[in-house]
Amino acid sequence: MAESMPKIRTDFDRIALLSGDGWDHNSHYHDFLLKQLPPHCTYALDIGCGTGAFARLLARRSDRVLALDLSPQMIRIAKERSKQYPNIDFQVADAMTWEFPTEQFNCVASIATLHHLPIEETLSKMAGALKINGTLIILDLFQAEGPSDVLTSALAVPANIILKWIKTGRLREPREVREAWAEHGRSDSYPTLSQIRQACASVLPGARVRRHLLWRYSITWKKR
Repeated sequence: MAESMPKIRTDFDRIALLSGDGWDHNSHYHDFLLKQLPPHCTYALDIGCGTGAFARLLARRSDRVLALDLSPQMIRIAKERSKQYPNIDFQVADAMTWEFPTEQFNCVASIATLHHLPIEETLSKMAGALKINGTLIILDLFQAEGPSDVLTSALAVPANIILKWIKTGRLREPREVREAWAEHGRSDSYPTLSQIRQACASVLPGARVRRHLLWRYSITWKKR
């Protein structure tokens, strides 16, 4: 995994220059993720923050947010778009090598990032960074493996077309955006839900893993 990090950084530096803050498959679930936050969040961590859309939502619910991303371009754009949020600290950081502090955060969140990292090790580090009663919130992509996954993925196709048209007024992204994501996708891989549940059983006892329609799953876990 570590060998792919330079390519991932290059891919997302390219994608950052093409990214807006409009609707996409991840932002579709932002409201769901926000509902999982603890009632009062003093300090939140956003791992893989991209251009900062979810970090800005966290900043409205938290006293402070630390937002990390591997891509310098993502962080540069996130800072530009977040000038009205002085409570967000954006930093370029590689979650593979970043030293997670111990019991510092009321919330640790990560969107579409865990599949780039060693799952059990990263979940353990995230859990260790939470204070007691803190909440871990993850949204990511999964690989279909059984009939129910295949059915959900099939249903997602027409739902995606309808939602994209309603939310953006178009049926697909501009060509340069599609090409950038296609290049990244050539080396991307996703775990199955079985692998995710197995990892959670090992390091996050009691975690709730949910399958969502638009090729996403979520993990929610409260540290006791």
